[in-house]
Amino acid sequence: MNNFDNKVVIVTGARTGIGLSAATLFAKAGASVVLAGRHEPKKEAQKLTEQGYSAVSFECDVSQESDVKAMVDFTVKEFGHLDYAYNNAGIQSPVTKTEDLSLNEYNKVLDINLKGIFLSMKYELKQMSKQHSKGAIVNCSSMGGLVGIAGRTAYHASKHGVLGLTKSSALEYAKDGIRINAVCPGIIHTPMVDRMDETEKTEMDDLIREIPIGRLAHPEEVAQVVLFLCSDAASYIIGQSISVDGGYTIH
Repeated sequence: MNNFDNKVVIVTGARTGIGLSAATLFAKAGASVVLAGRHEPKKEAQKLTEQGYSAVSFECDVSQESDVKAMVDFTVKEFGHLDYAYNNAGIQSPVTKTEDLSLNEYNKVLDINLKGIFLSMKYELKQMSKQHSKGAIVNCSSMGGLVGIAGRTAYHASKHGVLGLTKSSALEYAKDGIRINAVCPGIIHTPMVDRMDETEKTEMDDLIREIPIGRLAHPEEVAQVVLFLCSDAASYIIGQSISVDGGYTIH
């Protein structure tokens, strides 16, 4: 299933967490990987190349159209084509009542989490369509794209929106052999969650207590699902949102 020899993949938000785990697994499975991030993941890409894998880094703010276009152009110049993409870049917002949420904070979250995935798909799909070859895109939503949590208005609005983008685009490109799906992680042990645990200890403890499996997920547990959705083993899965949340959204 996880044989990606001679394939090329873009992973955004690849410096840490799920993005870095996915980039690492893709590289170990034989793919050439572009690790993209607002803070360029040079060290992370270099570490993979030192281990004998094919990886390069690229600085990209996914909320900026020129950056995203340049990212895809760079990928094609470097490797000749594009087969897969995991659009993972995203940010969280502080716990805030809706009436107290500033427009600046709301816009910042949606610029990265929603507009960033739209722009990424836009240029990834342009390239994949130009190639007239099969491909796959996985977008990172969240359990926050499936349920609501008080105080997380901006984040949940953005992650619900990702699922709308995924479903509509999946319908447009299914007949072209380009499969688009979304992964919906629960609470994952990442640097972002560590920061939340420091600043919002009570809220995080409450969330963790509600996870049926009784623990946080490891980034690799989500990354494995991303690779599955890009693989031929998922050849008939289109427009779906796959929860990786320890059962949170079903209880």
